[in-house]
Amino acid sequence: MKRELELYIHIPFCMKKCAYCDFLSGPAPRETIDRYVTALVAEIRQYQKLAENYRVTTIFFGGGTPSILSGGRMKEIFDALRDVFEIQADAEITMEANPGTVTKENLQAYRACGINRISFGLQSVDDKELKLLGRVHTMRQFEESYDLARKAGFQNINIDLISAIPGQTVESWEHTLDTVIRMNPEHISAYSLIIEEGTLFYEIYGENAKEEQDNQCEKCLADDGKQMDTGKNFPKLPDEEAERRMYELTAEKLEAAGYLQYEVSNYAKPGYACRHNKGYWQRVEYLGIGTGAASLIENERYQHISDTDLYIRANGRLDQIEEEKETLDWNAQVEETMFLGLRMKEGVNKQKFRERYHREIQEVYREVLEKLKEEGLLREEEERICLTKRGNDLSNYVLAQFLL
Repeated sequence: MKRELELYIHIPFCMKKCAYCDFLSGPAPRETIDRYVTALVAEIRQYQKLAENYRVTTIFFGGGTPSILSGGRMKEIFDALRDVFEIQADAEITMEANPGTVTKENLQAYRACGINRISFGLQSVDDKELKLLGRVHTMRQFEESYDLARKAGFQNINIDLISAIPGQTVESWEHTLDTVIRMNPEHISAYSLIIEEGTLFYEIYGENAKEEQDNQCEKCLADDGKQMDTGKNFPKLPDEEAERRMYELTAEKLEAAGYLQYEVSNYAKPGYACRHNKGYWQRVEYLGIGTGAASLIENERYQHISDTDLYIRANGRLDQIEEEKETLDWNAQVEETMFLGLRMKEGVNKQKFRERYHREIQEVYREVLEKLKEEGLLREEEERICLTKRGNDLSNYVLAQFLL
């Protein structure tokens, strides 16, 4: 019997690097993008033997900005995927897209390829906040792109949002939530901003920024996304109390509007939880294709090289693009099951744990479970172990307890 497999396909190109983004992505000329697609197709065709053991249940095009690809280039990729893999008839196939990068013709071509879910990176409905983040679009462009996607037949749309943006208030975040709710997408991902090393925001707000500057900086974003000396100050990050209130408000507003919080940062209408992401949290095997993509196959983790030029030159030769593999031992597998599973509202299923590891959860984690239940951070149902609301707020602490 064939096993479930998820595919992640990385498109590392975008119009411009955002101020907060540490993903493997950046702008590139059209010729480079075309050569990358050729290398991607060559890699896909190397998996003929692996594919014999699997049926693909989800595909996710991430980036970067996958919507930077033309409909024709996307069709090349899908032709190769269908030649090599058995793709389930009801597979969830997602593509990330940036507002302002989609056209009516390309959206129709993506639908013809089989893409049935689109994820728009909106982040904020406030144009000033969008400019501060370094986004290439306005709210108006997002509305136009969203409308085009609906007209092209997309009935499963996600909108990404970011809270705790510098200068953002609880009131402006509430306005973003209210506006997006009125648009009625099937899924909303609401993340709190993390200041990642290697980003422009890290230079301004990171731990190495001088305290005496009081979050002031003489670097600002020009319209082309480059830094410029303006002598003006960047706004401060919201304080912890405001950030916490934004998180609480997100849950309150979205749940009142009929969105179920099925994971720490993800909300969906009934039946629209992202199957691909749930697969990650449930440790379904996945294959990463493209530069920097990660895989989990038969409890072996590995990643591709992150140099896009080298990836293109390798032209699909796996021995040149795969980095060192790590085989996960029993302890590591169990830890991952707990770390990832407890991110979800439904928690960890005791029966599935038993079937996979031939031990009871209580056997492995008796003391930890009792301690966390006494602290009001964990609740145990008949066949599930889940975080409480307080446990969800202190999830980093809770998850650390499951290290063996």
